[in-house]
Amino acid sequence: MPDLIDAPLPGRDCPLCPRLAAFRDEARAAHPDWHNAPVPSFGDLSARLLVVGLAPGLRGANRTGRPFTGDWAGDLLYETLIDFGFASGVYDERPDDSLTLHDCRITNAVRCVPPQNKPTPAEITICRAFLVPTIDTMPKLRAIVALGRIAHESVVRGLGAKLSAMPFAHGAQHQAGRLALYDSYHCSRYNTNTGVLTRDMFRDVFAAVREELGR
Repeated sequence: MPDLIDAPLPGRDCPLCPRLAAFRDEARAAHPDWHNAPVPSFGDLSARLLVVGLAPGLRGANRTGRPFTGDWAGDLLYETLIDFGFASGVYDERPDDSLTLHDCRITNAVRCVPPQNKPTPAEITICRAFLVPTIDTMPKLRAIVALGRIAHESVVRGLGAKLSAMPFAHGAQHQAGRLALYDSYHCSRYNTNTGVLTRDMFRDVFAAVREELGR
């Protein structure tokens, strides 16, 4: 079994995406007590499941420093992970709550918060330099859940596969070598408020993952 060495991580002052760095500096000036830096992955390197989101939310992970922590998307995600045995404890929108992940890790396609939650194609490509080794350094990884089209496409490209062979669709399942890729609409407040994604639709994705991985 290989050593569990974490993937290369962007530094606190990562300069690779000038627009994101400038936005990060603005947030630091306005809210010096926030995390305001690239958000690291959350969970054990030996997990069999990796959940990939889009990017930190300004008042969510960018504030708290933990993926999907501090906004509505986290409420739905962590509730679902707990229900399917991928997490336990209490999620309380802060990184020092009692929440623990089990056989699950969470990361983002883009590590820094983008203005209006919209990273550019160039920023997504640049940050894939951190997504790919995140995947590669998980020796037991068997399943990836991509939350939204951008996460899906970044994962597919990172795996060296063709987008045409793995089109994004909610509930779709794809096979990329040893890895099963599951697609879901992003669990954002907008998607849930508009009915694009319902709680049952989201749960169905993780039910399929749980069936794939077993207990």
